[in-house]
This record gives sequence, structure tokens and C-alpha cells, in this order.
Amino acid sequence: MIRYCIALAGLSLALTHGASAATREEQTKACRGDALRLCALAIPNEAKITACMQKKIDKLSPQCRAMFAPVPQAKKAPVPKPKQA
Repeated sequence: MIRYCIALAGLSLALTHGASAATREEQTKACRGDALRLCALAIPNEAKITACMQKKIDKLSPQCRAMFAPVPQAKKAPVPKPKQA
């Protein structure tokens, strides 16, 4: 059981890289059940859990799937072209 808790904490860290501004608690709450249900054989390897869940993203709960969504980036304003004299 302790291995599952450690692995799920690691999963939270792995999700942080591509997830929205969710806290670790929110990420763990959203994905714990999916990790155990879909990727239990990958536990406790964090990289394998993340890869497994990304591979099965269509089977994840909507809450967990949202943790894998890329963070929207602000669009950069176009650079004005210099005027020719």
C-alpha cells in the first residue's frame, strides 16, 4: 500500500510538467483511481505510470484527462515590420 502512495505522489510530479495549474493534491485526487485501474502494473515507476496513462488517455476520467492537457500559452503579439522610407 505504501508503494502505491509513493507512486501516486510521483505521478503527481510527472503530471506537473504538462498539466494546468492544478495542485499536487488535485492531480492525485483526479488520477489516483485511473492509475490504479489502468496502470497498476506500472506502479511504482513514475515514468511508466505517466506513459501508460498517456497511452490510455481516451480511457481516463475527464478529471484526470484534464491534468494531461497542455498549459495554454499566451499568444505573442506580432512584431511590426519596419517602415521603409
